[in-house]
Amino acid sequence: MALSQADLVSFLGFMALVVGVSLYASRKEESSQDYFLAGRGLRWWLIGISLVASNISTEHFVGMSGKGYELGLAIASFEWIAVVALVFVALVLLPRFLRAGIYTLPEYLEYRYNAAARAVMAFYLMVMYVVAAMAGVLYTGALTLDSLFGVDLYLGTWAIGALAGAYTVYGGLKAVVWSDLIQGVALLGGGLLVMILGFEAVGGVGAFFEHNADKLHMALPADHPTLPWTVLLLGIWIPNLAYWGLNQFITQRALAAKDLAEGQRGILFAAGLKLTIPFLVVFPGIMAFQLYGAEVGNADRAFLHLMNDLLPAGLRGVMFAALFGAVMSSLDSMLNSASTIFTKDLYERHWARSQPSQRRLVAVGRIATASFVVVACILAPELRHMGAIYDYMQQAWNFIWPGVLAAFLWGIAIPRVPGSAAVVALIIGVPLYAFFNLGIGVAYLNAAALSFIVTSLVLLAISWWRPLAEPRALPEAGAVALEPAPWAVPTGFALVLVTLGLYVVFW
Repeated sequence: MALSQADLVSFLGFMALVVGVSLYASRKEESSQDYFLAGRGLRWWLIGISLVASNISTEHFVGMSGKGYELGLAIASFEWIAVVALVFVALVLLPRFLRAGIYTLPEYLEYRYNAAARAVMAFYLMVMYVVAAMAGVLYTGALTLDSLFGVDLYLGTWAIGALAGAYTVYGGLKAVVWSDLIQGVALLGGGLLVMILGFEAVGGVGAFFEHNADKLHMALPADHPTLPWTVLLLGIWIPNLAYWGLNQFITQRALAAKDLAEGQRGILFAAGLKLTIPFLVVFPGIMAFQLYGAEVGNADRAFLHLMNDLLPAGLRGVMFAALFGAVMSSLDSMLNSASTIFTKDLYERHWARSQPSQRRLVAVGRIATASFVVVACILAPELRHMGAIYDYMQQAWNFIWPGVLAAFLWGIAIPRVPGSAAVVALIIGVPLYAFFNLGIGVAYLNAAALSFIVTSLVLLAISWWRPLAEPRALPEAGAVALEPAPWAVPTGFALVLVTLGLYVVFW
């Protein structure tokens, strides 16, 4: 693909806008609350767009679109189940987290259980951010550069890492959410444009549905190796509930809300946007299969092939800028959250000799951010040996999610679950998942379900044997107003009904 002058101007202008707005918005970050939680002042529209922009990236437009090319619409379950998960986060989890005034999700585990539970989860999250999340996003971004412009994989990785790392190191969460706003709008608009042009290329909406009827089903056979319909019973809920509710780089936006009502509005706004993602991402993958068949070769290149073929000169630069921005949007979010966990959960809690100043905490966060960028850039090119990148990232996260979800959910539901039970659950979840998935070959989402069930049984057995004498009192920090949004419950209910309706239509 050759860049026209218009492509180059639009790309450079877009990137300059993102970096300039981000640095300007975060020019007064001095305290750790400013740097890590944007001063707890985010409004609902920033939260909603930032949640979606941080989530969707080239792992979607490369990885998920590629799975649409291979499997069809069934992969959309990850997006539509996320809607229900987000409703649960808005109505059940967020009020508890904001009431406690926490900076990080591991911090909540210390209040509920003990310092060991906090340290284990913090360690897990940092490893996963670098090995799975950051490395995966960098790899798919560099693959995009390679596919479209022939940029060397290693060079592309370091270029993306350096640019995203630079303004994240400087500006913290406020820089991240403002870059997310610009990049999220551009990415959703670009995906919509490719989908519309794709419908024209395949002969219209009716022709698309008629020709691809076999790929427009949500249910795959029970013996399917990757996504059998049985995962809808429990397996797919494990990563969705954990990712959207217990994942620092996602939840951090809601923790930075001006108040509970703004946080709930933002999360429910994000849930509404998530309903559209399969149409903007999975449909183009199916269109690529219809138009090109085996010509695409690597399924991860399906969306890029379609984009290169359909977009006219000038708009290619805009879409490329949106994809490039999507990489930075996800990467900057992960970097900021990983540095938050390192600084608040490990450095300040365990390693600082005395209570560090606010300025020192910000400095440690910036050093951690830069370090994470370097490590992720070293690891990212090696993922070319790991097969389908979307499967790799999902399977990697499922090593920790069953134990984490069990510790949080049972800790909320049963006040007398002791800290020892939570720590055991966090630790045994990893080898259990490895046994079910890698040892006996269970599909990874069903392996996550089995791991969650066994982990939960062990946690409950320990709780029955040695329950807490008295429930631990969680802090009442009063950091923000806790009056819920008046229409949150009916809106959440409506979103769940729409999601169920989509399953009925496409089952």
